[in-house]
Amino acid sequence: MNQFTTQTDFTGALAATADTGADPRGASEHRPLRLGFLGTGWIGRHRMQKILETGVAEAVVVSDPSEDMAREALALAPDARRVERLDEMLSMDLDGVVIATPSAQHAEQSIRVLQAGKAVFCQKPLGRTAGEVQAVVDAARAADRLLSVDFSYRFTNGMRQIRDLIRGGALGSVFAADLVFHNAYGPDKPWFYDKAQSGGGCVIDLGVHLVDAALWSLGFPAVSRVASRLMSGGQLISGDSDRIEDYAIATLDLESGATVRLACSWRLPAGQDAVISASFYGSGGGASLSNVDGSFYDFKTERFSGTTRETLSSPPEDWGGRAAADWARRLQTGEGYDPEADRLVDVADILDRIYARHRD
Repeated sequence: MNQFTTQTDFTGALAATADTGADPRGASEHRPLRLGFLGTGWIGRHRMQKILETGVAEAVVVSDPSEDMAREALALAPDARRVERLDEMLSMDLDGVVIATPSAQHAEQSIRVLQAGKAVFCQKPLGRTAGEVQAVVDAARAADRLLSVDFSYRFTNGMRQIRDLIRGGALGSVFAADLVFHNAYGPDKPWFYDKAQSGGGCVIDLGVHLVDAALWSLGFPAVSRVASRLMSGGQLISGDSDRIEDYAIATLDLESGATVRLACSWRLPAGQDAVISASFYGSGGGASLSNVDGSFYDFKTERFSGTTRETLSSPPEDWGGRAAADWARRLQTGEGYDPEADRLVDVADILDRIYARHRD
């Protein structure tokens, strides 16, 4: 099953909620974190399972409009309570909330959770625009609560090895990077194809991972120029079109003089399930992460020197839930707002520039 096309829908208006006054940063080492899970489709349940496996947290409450999805979540956490609305969840004594609902709801729900004094782990994108993301980050800073987004590729062995090579100077001066995410399938939820709800097509769904992986690996360099081409059904479209792009390419020119090229798509006839890669080239060599045999999950990582290559890592690797587990462990230690959350706005700003839309 493709983890990128199985998010559950979560509809309905959410009532305003007041701060309970509890301070989840005071979670004791001697008791598990008390967490709520908002949206328990495939990816929400997977992240729940990985968090529970750490032993630092328990699922106290779950919420999903689907009886089947909620039932499957309760099978993972039989002692948890199911509620219908976010305000019910926020009235409970919780340390944090894991959000895996449709994209249009991420920013509003995250802000409400943070203003209620609880930490947030949210699926990507955190918001449909940089303005929405900035509002969430501002709320996390004001509340001094830990905010993380599920940029799961950061937690693969391969991307960490590549980042360490780059930042340690082993590749010399990096002058080029090519990142690709082609998905032979399309999302299976109607809201993905409504720009008002999704914020965009394959760029905000898949390209967000590429932008984050590139900027994170390179140390979040300044980007001087962004150029892009968006297509729908093989036809060129503008970034402000109501149509959803299913193929996109973008070029990021860095102030250092380096260039980053990105490409992503849905339903590309690529001859396999997926084409995923992140390659970096410098004056001292290159390094690349690439998927194996079209897999969404299996990656090999190689280091290049001239025409030779060295394997740095290879499958199998269980990396999908590491970002969620990392958030839970950090929350358990009492960590509050992390200034690195500001980088979430940097990623969202590049997406806005790819879509050629003004910062709201």
